[in-house]
Amino acid sequence: MTLNLSPSEIGKFVSAYRALDFIESDMKLGLGTGSTAAWLVKLLAHEVNENGLQITACATSSETTKLAERLGIKISKLDELGQLDLAIDGADEFDRNLNLIKGGGAALLQEKIVETAADKLIIITDASKQVEDLGSFDLPVEVVKFGWKTTKRLIENILEDEDVDCRVVNRRGNSSPIITDEGHYILDLKLIRIGNPHSLSNALLNIAGVVETGLFLGMTNSIIMGDSTGKASVKSGINSDWVHSLNNIQELSEFIKKINIL
Repeated sequence: MTLNLSPSEIGKFVSAYRALDFIESDMKLGLGTGSTAAWLVKLLAHEVNENGLQITACATSSETTKLAERLGIKISKLDELGQLDLAIDGADEFDRNLNLIKGGGAALLQEKIVETAADKLIIITDASKQVEDLGSFDLPVEVVKFGWKTTKRLIENILEDEDVDCRVVNRRGNSSPIITDEGHYILDLKLIRIGNPHSLSNALLNIAGVVETGLFLGMTNSIIMGDSTGKASVKSGINSDWVHSLNNIQELSEFIKKINIL
């Protein structure tokens, strides 16, 4: 094994590599944010610069925009592209119903705007992100700065009536809060287990100071899950079976070296 990557990172790369099969020339793409989405951007850059792939793309964060443009992918504004053919992004968790927790990179609002504007959403991830019930990963909630402490208190109040195993709300970064691209704050909900994601999402969004939550429910068309052996597994729809394919890990290693994306 010549890849100098952790098993998790290999899985992320494998899933991003498999996602290339869903991308066609002249597509309008939404590019996600985070470590797995970064692999996709690097792979897309190779296809654009070396193989002539023609795409137009928008990004879900300033971070992704900077990476894509540095690698030669032109990033347009979502309003310029209109309806997208496909959005591809990572996830912090996904459950058996293809519901997600996203937003660990604090880009959840822009991610949700872009991904609801796409005909299809494909999630690329590694096996560590699969869970029985959402909630192990902190649920990010984007709130406006004005009255954020009041919003925090209101969130804590509604959690008393929700089916979760813990009710702790922290401001990410403590004394130095994360500020999103839209100028909002992020609160992290440490919930352990979310028994009814739809109920929780509705309750949170009914609080005036809450802009958006990291619960992405009923949005995902397909999950691609990679692992360190080179296997990519695709699940399209809640009731579908996983479809597996195996990449030669040595060939992937040589490909990474060839395109110099590490």
